[in-house]
Amino acid sequence: MVSQASLANAIRVLSIDGVQAANSGHPGAPMGMAEIAVALWNRHLKHNPADPKWSDRDRFVLSNGHGSMLIYSLLNLTGYDLPLDELKKFRQLHSKTPGHPEVGHTPGVETTTGPLGQGISNAVGMALAEKLLAAEFNRDGHAIVDHYTYTFLGDGCMMEGISHETCSLAGTWKLSKLIALYDDNGISIDGHVDGWFTDDTPKRFEAYGWNVIRNVDGHDVDAVDRAIAAAKAQNDKPTLICCKTVIGKGSPNKAGTHDVHGAPLGKDEVAATRAALGITDGAFEVPQDVRAAWDARNAGAKAQAAWNEKFAAYRAAFPELAAEFERRMKGELAADYAAKSADTLKSIVEKAEVIATRKSSQNAIQALAPLVPEFLGGSADLAPSNLTMWKGCRDVLPGSIDQGGNYIHYGVREFGMAAIMNGVVLHGGFRPYGGTFLMFSEYARNAIRMAALMKINPIYVFTHDSIGVGEDGPTHQPVEQTATLRMVPNLDVWRPCDSVEAFVAWQVALEHKQTPTALILTRQNLAHQPRDAKQIDNIRKGGYVLNDCAGTPKAVIIATGSEVALAVEAQKALAEKGVPVRVVSMPSPFLFDQQDVSYRNDVLPRGVPRVAVEAGVTGYWRQYVGLEGAVVGIDRFGECGPAAQVFEYLGVTAAKVAEAVEGVIAG
Repeated sequence: MVSQASLANAIRVLSIDGVQAANSGHPGAPMGMAEIAVALWNRHLKHNPADPKWSDRDRFVLSNGHGSMLIYSLLNLTGYDLPLDELKKFRQLHSKTPGHPEVGHTPGVETTTGPLGQGISNAVGMALAEKLLAAEFNRDGHAIVDHYTYTFLGDGCMMEGISHETCSLAGTWKLSKLIALYDDNGISIDGHVDGWFTDDTPKRFEAYGWNVIRNVDGHDVDAVDRAIAAAKAQNDKPTLICCKTVIGKGSPNKAGTHDVHGAPLGKDEVAATRAALGITDGAFEVPQDVRAAWDARNAGAKAQAAWNEKFAAYRAAFPELAAEFERRMKGELAADYAAKSADTLKSIVEKAEVIATRKSSQNAIQALAPLVPEFLGGSADLAPSNLTMWKGCRDVLPGSIDQGGNYIHYGVREFGMAAIMNGVVLHGGFRPYGGTFLMFSEYARNAIRMAALMKINPIYVFTHDSIGVGEDGPTHQPVEQTATLRMVPNLDVWRPCDSVEAFVAWQVALEHKQTPTALILTRQNLAHQPRDAKQIDNIRKGGYVLNDCAGTPKAVIIATGSEVALAVEAQKALAEKGVPVRVVSMPSPFLFDQQDVSYRNDVLPRGVPRVAVEAGVTGYWRQYVGLEGAVVGIDRFGECGPAAQVFEYLGVTAAKVAEAVEGVIAG
């Protein structure tokens, strides 16, 4: 029989060899967590290496993603499509073993980790999705949703503020199938953490409402195994297992020091470590009996086959529920979504309402919710202001979460909300959206970036989008946020000018499969803009001619959101002076830039001067107007006062737009 030490040392060998071959990486965590990994992956984790997307698999998240050779070693050893050659190419261009784990890039990796604290937060989202899906789909005798979410995390994750936000919610929600194993080694890159991290972490998690198992010897496989079993035996709280470990265990000269945290051991220390562990095999060599003991393919196939039988019985008993479950786990919209949402758009056009786009967004949610039962809405404490609730939504409440729900009150936790939404999307079964004021997108920004990087599709509802916030003053008046969000690759940022554009924005957001969407919405009412059918179709192209002029335009005004009305007003004033001008509404530059050259040139004719107007920083628009064009905007922070007065004071007016147009025409 293969010893537990041999199983753990296989992880150590592959990890130190991968880092050494790359001459880059973090060997300490994989070496220190090897026995913890043996206990979880060899004794508890339900997974099938042949089908990494099996819906009822346990989810595993390496929150301390710098220790990526740990998960790569595990995936290779247990039988995933990650051959040894890929481990030898650790951190190299185009390998399947990048420096930090990336979902969609490496089979078996559930989420992209690296920015510390976000992995555990994604895991909270996954566990939440599991619990809500189970409440919605499971029936007596038919538990088709029944799996755990496990996460490894270290001191860095504990120190990042996001872990406070999300772990607090996990306790509130009583996510009993969330089990976190804390690598308590007391070391970070700067050295021993007791100089800057003296929290009583177990007490902190107990205060959150977690089940805490203290002082587990992280190098005793049986002790960790017992702790995991105890965590699974209770069904009332998430569990934190505090594992005392030595970072870089096995290294004679570097174990227990920060030297092994973020740098290769070095050739001599690798040899000394092998000798200390009694390993005579060469680099990347793992004995066949050890590989056989790690191989999870047969066990995984049996586990999935058993679930397939269970699901077949479920389908026979509840065919409609089974079909709905499969649709949602595939991430597909309902068959009647397109036709019914198109009918709703027609009715919105006919109503021609003069309302704030935050209200337009709520109306869209209300209309779409019956068509999209996978909606999982929410807000970071501002639901009455950002209008993210709909009639008929059901709150996810701590005391009744086992009965499900589809609307989450995240509290004042914007970053946590965004990271949890990422976890929900990655789990599958829901389309989450979350709301807050645009200004507070700053708190959530790194999780938004991670969604774009991972090519997943959460939806962000950002209201109170400009100096139109008025009396709240410059602390709450966004000026640079829309522009900087637009600079995030693969993030579709919409700033609609009325109810019609707002509804189309929601349609497009729901249809995106690999792109997150940010909806930038007003507090103040906006006028309805008349359009013909072709113009309505062209909204989906991100930018289109809203109001044209007779003959050849002498200039083009590009506008978004509340400033579209200013552009139209300026156009009328210029027409009275005999100056023909075209108005282009560009609610989504992201989509406009994807159109073919002929369309873009048709909307923005070459050689015609351009003026952009938006109540925000001006630099972003230079790519559309050029150095010879003009931008009417705000390159300073706002002022406190009634919105109309602030717009006037800061020079974002129709008169200023008209003046800018005359200036670019004059050259």
